[in-house]
Amino acid sequence: MLQDLADPFAHAHPTIDMLQKSSLTGAVQQAIERLIHSGELAPGDKLTEMALAERLGVSRGPVREAFRVLEEAGLVQLEKNRGVFVREVSLHEALEIFDMRAMMEAHVGATLAVQASAEQLQILQTLMDSMEQAVAQQDHAQYYLRNVEFHETMVSLVGNQKLTSIYRRLTRELGLFRRRNLTQPSELLASVQEHRDILAAIGSRDPAKASDALRQHVLLSRERTERNHPQTLNPKDL
Repeated sequence: MLQDLADPFAHAHPTIDMLQKSSLTGAVQQAIERLIHSGELAPGDKLTEMALAERLGVSRGPVREAFRVLEEAGLVQLEKNRGVFVREVSLHEALEIFDMRAMMEAHVGATLAVQASAEQLQILQTLMDSMEQAVAQQDHAQYYLRNVEFHETMVSLVGNQKLTSIYRRLTRELGLFRRRNLTQPSELLASVQEHRDILAAIGSRDPAKASDALRQHVLLSRERTERNHPQTLNPKDL
């Protein structure tokens, strides 16, 4: 009793410790995810707890937990007796994800055309401005990041948490393919124009127009992927 009075938060320590570990694991997960999406960690690369722990300045425990979360998210795979590797997504699987995206984002476009507030449209315009700036600077890496943020923001603005969760899981597996689709100046210019059309369609408050703009953009991205990766398409996958 005296010990409890001296330290009224004694019983809270396990909970606080758990929260701290959870928060650290989340930070490590995000850091590894950024390395994967930036291309610094490429598909097929082996990940080691010790090397990442040293790089991120943490113990191996949070790295191990982050691996489990990233495996559930489809970004890494754990192979028995071999270790942890950045997941490689086949072209066939990527094309299937593009098809799913086309359906999901068509719904997002139609919904936002009806319900997006002026403030939400301004958020999208700000992201659009940053994409324009990246194109002007021929900063492919920055454009890729802002492009991903633009789409994820649109999905989140719909307000359907399950949709957002499924969308993010699917699209994060497409990182390598989407990044390679934006390596040429002509591809950047085509992509940014498609995004201008998307934002204009949503701003027009025409659900059909906005739905079609997003569907066509995703299908064009799918076509770019097929052109940029013809050698990786295995006929057995079809």
